[in-house]
Amino acid sequence: MDNALTKTGFNFPKQKSLYIGKVRDVYNINDDFLVMVVSDRISAFDVVLPKGIPFKGQVLNQIAEKFLDATADIVPNWKIAVPDPNVTVGHMCEPFKVEMVIRGYLTGHAWREYRDGKRTLCGVQMPDGMIENQKFPEPLITPTTKADEGHDEDISREEIIAQGIVDKTEYQMLEDYTRKLFQRGTEMAAEMGLILVDTKYEFGKKDGKIYLIDEIHTPDSSRYFYANGYETRQAAGEKQKQLSKEFVRQWLIGNNFQGLEGQIIPEMSDEFVASVSDRYIELFEKITGDKFIKSDTTKIEARIETAVTRFLEERL
Repeated sequence: MDNALTKTGFNFPKQKSLYIGKVRDVYNINDDFLVMVVSDRISAFDVVLPKGIPFKGQVLNQIAEKFLDATADIVPNWKIAVPDPNVTVGHMCEPFKVEMVIRGYLTGHAWREYRDGKRTLCGVQMPDGMIENQKFPEPLITPTTKADEGHDEDISREEIIAQGIVDKTEYQMLEDYTRKLFQRGTEMAAEMGLILVDTKYEFGKKDGKIYLIDEIHTPDSSRYFYANGYETRQAAGEKQKQLSKEFVRQWLIGNNFQGLEGQIIPEMSDEFVASVSDRYIELFEKITGDKFIKSDTTKIEARIETAVTRFLEERL
């Protein structure tokens, strides 16, 4: 088995703090740079599973790198360099306390609200007479609060401005960037025979300038359908073929685990772990059109530490 990166504990030059998320470990360097190490941890139903998935972190980091580079003409982004396949180093920004969710199709949370009779989401009107996975006449921006703890909550544009979470002028800029990024992502997905269904963007500020931050257009932050057969499946009332980590959730459900109290995470065999790794590599190649080149994982922690330390010593 290839090694999986499930835990980090680096001590980089001028490191001030470390934030450990479900998948990403983020190192604050002198309140100026962030070193984001994308681990091979995998989560589902808000639970981090006990085994890592080899190459998953590399997949997510390199997909995000491709789309950050491909959209830098639309909005400046936080990325400075990718010194290691699992690492992005970027500007430390003050995040806006909202996530800009944009939906091209009626699916997921929006569909569940619609199915229950609601016709507005985050203050945005949804047309009558739609069915699940149908394309909206125009993409909808349905922001959420960015909670420090607990779940993010739906919020309207008017509430964001009225509560002073983001001022009106800057919020209009965030909406404009969101629409342009989604359009670019939609065009790039179409070239690969995919539909970018919905996604989210996060933004921050540094020295008075707005930056796109975090990952974009990865299967962890976005939903994709296969374009081939989309219309046929819609007409037949069938589920759409998705490109996401949904297969992991389905495996867990099939083994009686949905993150509920008293449930036990099923045993992850080496064969299952390898199959999930293969699926993530398939996701990479389908989304980017590039051949995935496996990095050397024999001493992955030492590899990362050497690459990042060398980069920081040159920049600090």
